[in-house]
Amino acid sequence: MNTKEAYETFRAIYEKIYACQHALELLYTDGVTAAPAGSADGRGKTSGILSQLEYELHTSADMKEAVACLIQNQDELTDLQRREIIEYNRRNEFIASIPADEYVEYRMLINKAEAVWRRAKPADDFAAFAPYLEKIFAAARRFALYYRPNDDPYDTLLDMYERGLTQAQADVFFGSLREKIVPLLRRVMASPEFDDSFMYRNCPIEAQRRLSDYLLDTIGVDREYCSIAETEHPFTTRFNKRDVRVTTHYYENNFASSMYSVIHEGGHALYELGSGDEYEYTCLAGGISMGIHESQSRLFENMIGRSREYIELIFPKLRELFPEQLADVGPREVWLAVNKSRPSLIRTEADELTYPLHIMVRYELEREIIAGRLSVYDLPAAWAEKYREYLGIDVPDNTRGVLQDSHWSGGMIGYFPSYALGSAYAAQIMAAMRRELDVSGLIRAGRIKEMVAWLTRKIYRHGCMYDPAVLLESCCGEPFNPDYYTDYLEEKYNLIIAELGGR
Repeated sequence: MNTKEAYETFRAIYEKIYACQHALELLYTDGVTAAPAGSADGRGKTSGILSQLEYELHTSADMKEAVACLIQNQDELTDLQRREIIEYNRRNEFIASIPADEYVEYRMLINKAEAVWRRAKPADDFAAFAPYLEKIFAAARRFALYYRPNDDPYDTLLDMYERGLTQAQADVFFGSLREKIVPLLRRVMASPEFDDSFMYRNCPIEAQRRLSDYLLDTIGVDREYCSIAETEHPFTTRFNKRDVRVTTHYYENNFASSMYSVIHEGGHALYELGSGDEYEYTCLAGGISMGIHESQSRLFENMIGRSREYIELIFPKLRELFPEQLADVGPREVWLAVNKSRPSLIRTEADELTYPLHIMVRYELEREIIAGRLSVYDLPAAWAEKYREYLGIDVPDNTRGVLQDSHWSGGMIGYFPSYALGSAYAAQIMAAMRRELDVSGLIRAGRIKEMVAWLTRKIYRHGCMYDPAVLLESCCGEPFNPDYYTDYLEEKYNLIIAELGGR
């Protein structure tokens, strides 16, 4: 097999792998949005068959021969082809290290676990979910050791979501955040508390749906290729750059919850929609890492969406959709309300200042379980203890505690640190953008699409062509520096403290 034949073979097989992945993602998305609650078993059977087919394609003799030939003859490939093979091989090594029967069984487990979690969360029934979660954590540890038997399994899991990240690096990063955030939070807590009760007035869900459409328009999401649906825990799925799905969850007495989940997921969608056409239907399409991906969702959710300029931009629409609820307030009050900082139970609704503390809880618990120092069945008590330690609040039930996130039911062990890293990346990216664009002026004028164009040039269009550290340095002109994030938080919350008459 020569290099040309090898690449043609590789592409032909990969198209079938993509088709299996597409179908599996469609099944998952349907299961958490539109499918009846009791339909998991049927999807599980189909998922098992598709997973078996996908695994066989990855590990077929033809695929192995083609990839080996291409790796050996990289100098005969274009830059894009070389990167494509390297990326594919890196991802495939993990899958290929898992025995076929275990891989298929795991995919079926995830399908079932997600359905059980959806029922368990509102019912505050951790006992029903715990056996599935125990199997998921055990599989994650086992698979990590199959893949890299000489490495710490949690380091391997972290690296799966953020390339190169280790516990040692995460500990330093979180330690630096804690050093800056804790004293700043004390100052915020000592300042006058803003009354944001008007944000919890009853807002009809149909009006919130219209707001969601409007919000996606303001940040430049092309609705020709991006739909929105409803689910228990919001997420974004990419099938290809012309089929991206975002989801949200509505609460009648908290319109800001959906408002910011839509902007957050819209940031993810923009990244996927902006990927270069040349990468479509290859393993180079879409975002390079979850940290970079979360940098975009957090940048839009917080640095744009919670800015004073953005609130002033959208306030007329808010007043139009919720005339009675917002009759006695203006944009200043809404801005102060959506930036209010107080320890809270729910990660997805936490303010920017306390948000990293929520991530630290999950990071430390995951690490303890993978290391065998904590049992899954002891998670609720350990969760409650860490929330008292880090946030000073009591956890009243598992619905608002250990069951609140969907990630573990989906097998995403090692994902959570990406959120905090993403926030730090976002601050550095925003600082770089401000050096070239009048960001405040563009937001105020509703010209956010010009910011999206900048991000597309710097980040989105490159897909997975470059590693996260290389991409970030290319975008910002310097290596990753978490000081941008803590400086951003200090500047923002000092301004809010002053606005409220504190010191």
